[in-house]
Amino acid sequence: MPELKRLHARHAPAVLAFELANRTYFAASVPDRGDDYFDQFTDRYNALLAEQAAGICAFHVLVAEDGSVLGRFNLVDIEDRTAELGYRVAQHVAGRGVATATVRELCRLAAARHGLRTRAATARVNVASQKVLTKAGFVPVGPADPADLGGKPGTWYQRDLVLQP
Repeated sequence: MPELKRLHARHAPAVLAFELANRTYFAASVPDRGDDYFDQFTDRYNALLAEQAAGICAFHVLVAEDGSVLGRFNLVDIEDRTAELGYRVAQHVAGRGVATATVRELCRLAAARHGLRTRAATARVNVASQKVLTKAGFVPVGPADPADLGGKPGTWYQRDLVLQP
């Protein structure tokens, strides 16, 4: 059964494999990371781990039983009890409820560990992401600046997190 784990240095090879295998799939709905991302992967990955250690972000990977990465689920720009949610799942598990279930789990973790309210922006053309957010309890709260979405118009969604008994 897949497990949501906090990003660790040992995940680097599986994260790189995940990003490379799904690059074309991701680029269909979000801006491509570009060749520099892959050329400088180790440095960028280490920078993410440093941000996480500083408490600025909380990065997670959904790991399959074989150790492969099925998705990335992140809380970024943690400040004033608010964080922005970002996520992506592998093409071969898309449409199976994996993203929705894992976003819900990350929201539980965010409430328990950080007492956060989360928000996420998605482009209007990214209907799948809108469905994930809605199913996970997020509500639209206003337009997103296209600069936040690779030049595409979109919407901010928000979910106030509370600990469930």
